[in-house]
Amino acid sequence: MSVLPYMGKYPNIHDSVFLAKGSLVSGEVTIGKDSSIWYNTVIRGDIAPTIIGERTSIQDNSTLHQSPGNPLIIEDEVTVGHNAVLHSCIIRKGAMVGMGAIILDGAEVGEEAIIGAGSLVPPGKKIPPRCLAVGSPAKVVRELGERDYSELKRIRQSYVEKGQYYKQIEKEEKK
Repeated sequence: MSVLPYMGKYPNIHDSVFLAKGSLVSGEVTIGKDSSIWYNTVIRGDIAPTIIGERTSIQDNSTLHQSPGNPLIIEDEVTVGHNAVLHSCIIRKGAMVGMGAIILDGAEVGEEAIIGAGSLVPPGKKIPPRCLAVGSPAKVVRELGERDYSELKRIRQSYVEKGQYYKQIEKEEKK
């Protein structure tokens, strides 16, 4: 894992965060308590800020970046699947971004919404809360139900636990 400054701006990463080996965090990036940044993920805060909330997982090979004057905001308890690309967008609390999804500038994913794997949320598109959106471009296909919310909660909790487990393993390896 590499944590690097950019033009005098340093990442602000809570002590409880798991940063996997091979991940890169640079510049004006904030990562909240009990979050996890997985293997080979790149988070560059070299154009605008990136803010990642608490209990959020950014899974393997994801890329997070911004456009000038347009920050990337990921609220608490968000799950971002493997190989996702997030660029100057807003992901609201409890949402899930599926594997390989792309969310572009000015797009917003509502609270507890799910963006399906491989979907493209184009610039400026607003996905409402508590729904499933899929496709390219992403379109809402249904509202979410209690089973969906239970699964979102299960996945969130499992990544908090996995992150803390791996953090402990790496700490023990350093001894």
